[in-house]
Amino acid sequence: MSLPLLDVEGLTVDYPLPRGRTRRAVDDVSLSIATRQTVGLVGESGSGKSSIARAIVGLAPRTAGTITLHGGASAPPARRIQMIFQDPYSSLDPTKTVGYSVSEPLRVHRSPELTRAVIRQRTADMLESVGIPASAASRHPSRFSGGQRQRIAIARALILKPDLVICDEALSALDLSVQAQIINLLTRFRDRDGVSYLFISHDLSVVEMLCDEVVVLYRGRVAETGPARRLREAPLHPYTRGLVAAIPRVDPGARAKARERRELLRTPVVPAPALDDSCAYRHRCVFAAERCAAERPALRAASEGARVACHRAEDVAAQLDGGAGAPAAIPTGGR
Repeated sequence: MSLPLLDVEGLTVDYPLPRGRTRRAVDDVSLSIATRQTVGLVGESGSGKSSIARAIVGLAPRTAGTITLHGGASAPPARRIQMIFQDPYSSLDPTKTVGYSVSEPLRVHRSPELTRAVIRQRTADMLESVGIPASAASRHPSRFSGGQRQRIAIARALILKPDLVICDEALSALDLSVQAQIINLLTRFRDRDGVSYLFISHDLSVVEMLCDEVVVLYRGRVAETGPARRLREAPLHPYTRGLVAAIPRVDPGARAKARERRELLRTPVVPAPALDDSCAYRHRCVFAAERCAAERPALRAASEGARVACHRAEDVAAQLDGGAGAPAAIPTGGR
Protein backbone atom coordinates (compact mmCIF):
# COMPACT_ATOMS: atom_id res chain seq x y z
CA MET A 1 0.00 0.00 0.00
CA SER A 2 1.38 3.43 -0.97
CA LEU A 3 1.98 6.03 1.71
CA PRO A 4 -0.49 8.91 1.99
CA LEU A 5 0.60 12.30 0.71
CA LEU A 6 -0.06 13.90 4.11
CA ASP A 7 -0.41 12.01 7.37
CA VAL A 8 -1.46 13.74 10.60
CA GLU A 9 -1.39 11.56 13.70
CA GLY A 10 -2.60 12.54 17.17
CA LEU A 11 -2.38 16.28 16.55
CA THR A 12 -3.00 18.41 19.65
CA VAL A 13 -2.87 22.20 19.65
CA ASP A 14 -2.88 24.28 22.84
CA TYR A 15 -2.85 28.09 22.85
CA PRO A 16 -1.26 29.90 25.80
CA LEU A 17 -3.45 32.01 28.07
CA PRO A 18 -2.54 34.42 30.89
CA ARG A 19 -1.33 33.03 34.24
CA GLY A 20 0.21 29.93 32.71
CA ARG A 21 -3.07 28.48 31.49
CA THR A 22 -3.77 27.02 28.05
CA ARG A 23 -6.78 26.57 25.78
CA ARG A 24 -7.02 23.31 23.87
CA ALA A 25 -8.15 23.97 20.29
CA VAL A 26 -7.35 20.57 18.76
CA ASP A 27 -7.46 17.34 20.73
CA ASP A 28 -5.81 14.19 19.31
CA VAL A 29 -6.87 14.57 15.67
CA SER A 30 -5.66 12.18 12.96
CA LEU A 31 -6.29 12.40 9.22
CA SER A 32 -4.60 11.51 5.95
CA ILE A 33 -4.75 12.80 2.39
CA ALA A 34 -3.78 10.86 -0.73
CA THR A 35 -2.44 12.27 -3.99
CA ARG A 36 -5.21 13.90 -6.08
CA GLN A 37 -7.59 13.63 -3.12
CA THR A 38 -9.60 16.42 -1.51
CA VAL A 39 -10.41 16.03 2.18
CA GLY A 40 -12.88 18.39 3.81
CA LEU A 41 -12.72 19.67 7.37
CA VAL A 42 -16.21 20.58 8.56
CA GLY A 43 -17.49 22.06 11.79
CA GLU A 44 -18.92 25.19 13.36
CA SER A 45 -16.79 28.17 14.39
CA GLY A 46 -14.35 27.21 17.13
CA SER A 47 -14.25 23.54 16.18
CA GLY A 48 -10.51 23.62 15.45
CA LYS A 49 -10.52 23.60 11.64
CA SER A 50 -8.21 26.56 11.11
CA SER A 51 -5.96 25.51 14.00
CA ILE A 52 -5.34 22.18 12.26
CA ALA A 53 -4.53 23.96 9.00
CA ARG A 54 -2.19 26.40 10.69
CA ALA A 55 -0.44 23.65 12.62
CA ILE A 56 0.21 21.78 9.37
CA VAL A 57 1.95 24.81 7.83
CA GLY A 58 3.70 25.75 11.08
CA LEU A 59 1.63 28.81 12.01
CA ALA A 60 0.10 27.31 15.19
CA PRO A 61 1.83 25.59 18.12
CA ARG A 62 1.88 21.79 18.03
CA THR A 63 1.61 20.39 21.54
CA ALA A 64 1.63 16.75 20.45
CA GLY A 65 1.33 14.60 17.36
CA THR A 66 3.20 14.17 14.08
CA ILE A 67 2.74 15.74 10.64
CA THR A 68 4.50 14.01 7.76
CA LEU A 69 4.52 14.42 4.00
CA HIS A 70 5.20 11.39 1.78
CA GLY A 71 6.22 9.39 4.85
CA GLY A 72 8.87 11.90 5.93
CA ALA A 73 9.96 12.04 9.55
CA SER A 74 9.43 15.75 10.17
CA ALA A 75 7.17 18.65 9.36
CA PRO A 76 6.75 19.06 5.58
CA PRO A 77 8.79 21.66 3.65
CA ALA A 78 6.96 24.96 3.26
CA ARG A 79 7.18 25.02 -0.54
CA ARG A 80 5.38 21.67 -0.87
CA ILE A 81 2.33 22.90 1.06
CA GLN A 82 0.63 26.21 0.29
CA MET A 83 -2.43 27.91 1.76
CA ILE A 84 -5.36 29.96 0.43
CA PHE A 85 -6.96 32.14 3.08
CA GLN A 86 -10.57 33.15 3.58
CA ASP A 87 -10.65 36.86 2.80
CA PRO A 88 -9.51 37.74 -0.73
CA TYR A 89 -9.54 41.43 0.25
CA SER A 90 -6.86 41.04 2.94
CA SER A 91 -4.76 38.12 1.66
CA LEU A 92 -3.02 40.30 -0.96
CA ASP A 93 -0.72 43.22 -0.11
CA PRO A 94 -2.54 46.34 -1.36
CA THR A 95 0.77 48.17 -1.94
CA LYS A 96 2.16 45.52 -4.31
CA THR A 97 1.09 44.62 -7.83
CA VAL A 98 -0.59 41.26 -8.31
CA GLY A 99 2.36 40.18 -10.45
CA TYR A 100 4.66 40.84 -7.51
CA SER A 101 2.41 38.91 -5.11
CA VAL A 102 2.02 35.89 -7.41
CA SER A 103 5.75 35.68 -8.15
CA GLU A 104 6.86 36.18 -4.55
CA PRO A 105 6.99 32.42 -3.71
CA LEU A 106 9.34 31.90 -6.66
CA ARG A 107 11.67 34.60 -5.37
CA VAL A 108 11.58 33.31 -1.79
CA HIS A 109 12.39 29.76 -2.90
CA ARG A 110 14.61 30.87 -5.76
CA SER A 111 16.85 28.39 -7.56
CA PRO A 112 19.65 29.20 -10.07
CA GLU A 113 17.53 28.52 -13.16
CA LEU A 114 14.90 31.05 -12.08
CA THR A 115 16.08 34.17 -13.84
CA ARG A 116 13.97 37.32 -13.82
CA ALA A 117 12.72 36.52 -17.30
CA VAL A 118 11.69 33.00 -16.26
CA ILE A 119 9.89 34.31 -13.18
CA ARG A 120 8.01 36.88 -15.29
CA GLN A 121 6.96 34.23 -17.79
CA ARG A 122 5.85 31.74 -15.11
CA THR A 123 3.86 34.49 -13.39
CA ALA A 124 2.14 35.42 -16.66
CA ASP A 125 1.38 31.77 -17.44
CA MET A 126 -0.06 31.17 -13.97
CA LEU A 127 -2.28 34.25 -14.10
CA GLU A 128 -3.59 33.13 -17.49
CA SER A 129 -4.29 29.64 -16.12
CA VAL A 130 -6.63 31.06 -13.47
CA GLY A 131 -8.44 33.32 -15.91
CA ILE A 132 -6.58 36.59 -15.22
CA PRO A 133 -4.95 38.30 -18.23
CA ALA A 134 -1.16 38.39 -18.05
CA SER A 135 -1.36 42.13 -18.78
CA ALA A 136 -3.03 42.57 -15.38
CA ALA A 137 0.21 41.72 -13.55
CA SER A 138 1.06 45.41 -13.23
CA ARG A 139 -2.22 46.29 -11.51
CA HIS A 140 -2.86 46.52 -7.76
CA PRO A 141 -5.45 44.37 -5.89
CA SER A 142 -7.88 47.28 -5.59
CA ARG A 143 -8.53 47.00 -9.33
CA PHE A 144 -10.03 43.51 -8.99
CA SER A 145 -13.26 42.01 -7.66
CA GLY A 146 -13.38 39.54 -4.78
CA GLY A 147 -13.63 36.56 -7.11
CA GLN A 148 -10.69 37.80 -9.19
CA ARG A 149 -8.60 38.37 -6.07
CA GLN A 150 -9.28 34.81 -4.95
CA ARG A 151 -8.15 33.56 -8.38
CA ILE A 152 -4.96 35.56 -7.90
CA ALA A 153 -4.49 34.02 -4.45
CA ILE A 154 -4.91 30.58 -6.02
CA ALA A 155 -2.30 31.46 -8.64
CA ARG A 156 0.12 32.49 -5.90
CA ALA A 157 -0.50 29.23 -4.01
CA LEU A 158 -0.01 27.05 -7.09
CA ILE A 159 2.96 28.73 -8.74
CA LEU A 160 5.44 26.55 -6.80
CA LYS A 161 3.60 23.40 -7.97
CA PRO A 162 2.93 22.23 -4.39
CA ASP A 163 1.78 18.75 -3.47
CA LEU A 164 -0.96 20.05 -1.16
CA VAL A 165 -3.00 23.25 -1.00
CA ILE A 166 -4.93 24.11 2.16
CA CYS A 167 -8.08 26.14 1.46
CA ASP A 168 -9.13 27.81 4.72
CA GLU A 169 -12.75 28.92 4.14
CA ALA A 170 -11.54 30.06 0.71
CA LEU A 171 -15.08 30.33 -0.72
CA SER A 172 -17.09 31.72 2.19
CA ALA A 173 -16.59 35.40 1.22
CA LEU A 174 -17.77 34.83 -2.37
CA ASP A 175 -21.22 34.70 -3.90
CA LEU A 176 -22.62 31.42 -5.22
CA SER A 177 -21.80 31.94 -8.89
CA VAL A 178 -18.16 32.81 -8.09
CA GLN A 179 -17.95 29.85 -5.70
CA ALA A 180 -18.88 27.53 -8.55
CA GLN A 181 -16.18 29.05 -10.75
CA ILE A 182 -13.52 28.62 -8.07
CA ILE A 183 -14.60 25.00 -7.41
CA ASN A 184 -14.23 24.25 -11.13
CA LEU A 185 -10.81 25.91 -11.12
CA LEU A 186 -9.57 23.90 -8.13
CA THR A 187 -10.92 20.68 -9.65
CA ARG A 188 -9.11 21.38 -12.93
CA PHE A 189 -5.75 21.79 -11.18
CA ARG A 190 -6.36 18.61 -9.18
CA ASP A 191 -7.16 16.58 -12.29
CA ARG A 192 -4.42 18.13 -14.45
CA ASP A 193 -1.52 18.55 -12.05
CA GLY A 194 -2.30 16.04 -9.28
CA VAL A 195 -2.73 18.68 -6.57
CA SER A 196 -4.35 17.52 -3.33
CA TYR A 197 -6.48 19.78 -1.14
CA LEU A 198 -7.40 20.12 2.50
CA PHE A 199 -10.65 22.04 2.15
CA ILE A 200 -11.95 23.80 5.26
CA SER A 201 -15.55 24.91 5.31
CA HIS A 202 -18.74 25.09 7.34
CA ASP A 203 -20.87 24.62 4.20
CA LEU A 204 -21.65 20.95 3.62
CA SER A 205 -23.18 21.66 0.23
CA VAL A 206 -19.89 23.06 -1.07
CA VAL A 207 -17.91 20.28 0.61
CA GLU A 208 -19.98 17.61 -1.13
CA MET A 209 -19.26 19.19 -4.52
CA LEU A 210 -15.48 19.26 -4.09
CA CYS A 211 -14.41 16.71 -1.48
CA ASP A 212 -13.84 12.97 -1.62
CA GLU A 213 -13.64 12.44 2.15
CA VAL A 214 -14.90 14.58 5.03
CA VAL A 215 -13.72 14.94 8.63
CA VAL A 216 -16.33 16.43 10.97
CA LEU A 217 -14.91 18.27 13.99
CA TYR A 218 -16.57 19.30 17.21
CA ARG A 219 -14.65 21.21 19.90
CA GLY A 220 -11.33 20.09 18.46
CA ARG A 221 -12.20 16.40 18.29
CA VAL A 222 -13.15 14.21 15.35
CA ALA A 223 -16.85 13.33 15.51
CA GLU A 224 -17.16 11.46 12.23
CA THR A 225 -15.29 10.74 9.00
CA GLY A 226 -16.35 9.20 5.71
CA PRO A 227 -17.02 9.68 2.00
CA ALA A 228 -18.59 13.08 1.32
CA ARG A 229 -21.78 11.84 -0.34
CA ARG A 230 -22.39 9.11 2.24
CA LEU A 231 -21.88 11.55 5.08
CA ARG A 232 -24.57 13.85 3.72
CA GLU A 233 -27.02 11.08 2.80
CA ALA A 234 -26.52 8.93 5.92
CA PRO A 235 -24.81 10.84 8.75
CA LEU A 236 -24.10 8.87 11.92
CA HIS A 237 -23.07 11.27 14.69
CA PRO A 238 -25.87 13.40 16.22
CA TYR A 239 -23.77 16.50 15.61
CA THR A 240 -23.31 15.65 11.92
CA ARG A 241 -27.02 14.97 11.64
CA GLY A 242 -27.68 18.47 12.93
CA LEU A 243 -25.30 19.99 10.39
CA VAL A 244 -26.94 18.07 7.55
CA ALA A 245 -30.45 19.03 8.72
CA ALA A 246 -29.41 22.70 8.57
CA ILE A 247 -28.54 22.56 4.84
CA PRO A 248 -31.01 24.70 2.85
CA ARG A 249 -33.36 22.68 0.62
CA VAL A 250 -35.21 23.73 -2.51
CA ASP A 251 -37.81 20.97 -2.50
CA PRO A 252 -40.71 21.73 -0.07
CA GLY A 253 -40.92 18.10 1.04
CA ALA A 254 -37.20 17.96 1.77
CA ARG A 255 -37.44 21.25 3.69
CA ALA A 256 -40.25 19.90 5.84
CA LYS A 257 -38.34 16.70 6.57
CA ALA A 258 -35.20 18.63 7.47
CA ARG A 259 -37.20 20.93 9.75
CA GLU A 260 -38.70 17.90 11.52
CA ARG A 261 -35.24 16.40 11.95
CA ARG A 262 -33.91 19.63 13.42
CA GLU A 263 -36.72 19.67 15.96
CA LEU A 264 -35.93 16.10 17.01
CA LEU A 265 -32.27 17.03 17.54
CA ARG A 266 -32.89 20.41 19.18
CA THR A 267 -31.72 20.84 22.79
CA PRO A 268 -31.43 23.90 25.08
CA VAL A 269 -28.20 25.85 24.67
CA VAL A 270 -26.10 25.29 27.79
CA PRO A 271 -22.47 26.20 28.56
CA ALA A 272 -19.99 23.58 27.37
CA PRO A 273 -18.09 21.83 30.15
CA ALA A 274 -14.31 21.62 30.02
CA LEU A 275 -12.91 18.93 27.76
CA ASP A 276 -12.20 15.75 29.69
CA ASP A 277 -12.36 11.98 29.23
CA SER A 278 -16.01 12.05 28.23
CA CYS A 279 -17.99 12.85 25.09
CA ALA A 280 -17.40 16.49 24.10
CA TYR A 281 -20.91 16.71 22.61
CA ARG A 282 -22.88 15.25 25.52
CA HIS A 283 -24.08 18.64 26.84
CA ARG A 284 -25.89 19.27 23.53
CA CYS A 285 -26.93 15.74 22.62
CA VAL A 286 -30.56 14.69 23.03
CA PHE A 287 -29.37 11.06 23.00
CA ALA A 288 -26.75 11.44 25.77
CA ALA A 289 -26.61 8.63 28.34
CA GLU A 290 -24.59 7.91 31.46
CA ARG A 291 -21.84 6.24 29.46
CA CYS A 292 -21.34 9.44 27.45
CA ALA A 293 -20.38 11.31 30.63
CA ALA A 294 -18.12 8.54 31.91
CA GLU A 295 -16.21 7.48 28.79
CA ARG A 296 -14.82 9.30 25.78
CA PRO A 297 -16.06 7.54 22.62
CA ALA A 298 -13.34 6.16 20.38
CA LEU A 299 -13.41 6.78 16.64
CA ARG A 300 -14.57 3.39 15.37
CA ALA A 301 -15.39 1.84 12.03
CA ALA A 302 -19.01 2.01 10.89
CA SER A 303 -20.77 1.41 7.58
CA GLU A 304 -19.65 2.25 4.03
CA GLY A 305 -16.17 3.45 4.91
CA ALA A 306 -17.32 5.78 7.69
CA ARG A 307 -15.96 6.11 11.22
CA VAL A 308 -17.84 7.65 14.11
CA ALA A 309 -17.01 8.71 17.69
CA CYS A 310 -20.36 8.06 19.33
CA HIS A 311 -21.43 5.41 21.84
CA ARG A 312 -25.02 5.52 20.63
CA ALA A 313 -24.72 5.92 16.86
CA GLU A 314 -26.69 2.71 16.24
CA ASP A 315 -29.42 3.76 18.69
CA VAL A 316 -29.66 7.14 16.99
CA ALA A 317 -29.98 5.47 13.58
CA ALA A 318 -32.65 3.10 14.84
CA GLN A 319 -34.77 5.89 16.27
CA LEU A 320 -34.31 8.56 13.59
CA ASP A 321 -34.01 6.39 10.49
CA GLY A 322 -35.99 3.36 11.54
CA GLY A 323 -39.27 5.13 12.17
CA ALA A 324 -39.10 4.81 15.92
CA GLY A 325 -40.21 8.40 16.38
CA ALA A 326 -38.76 10.78 18.90
CA PRO A 327 -35.75 9.73 20.96
CA ALA A 328 -36.21 8.11 24.32
CA ALA A 329 -35.92 10.11 27.52
CA ILE A 330 -32.38 11.04 28.47
CA PRO A 331 -31.05 9.57 31.73
CA THR A 332 -30.34 12.29 34.25
CA GLY A 333 -26.75 11.12 34.64
CA GLY A 334 -26.01 11.70 30.99
CA ARG A 335 -25.12 15.38 31.13
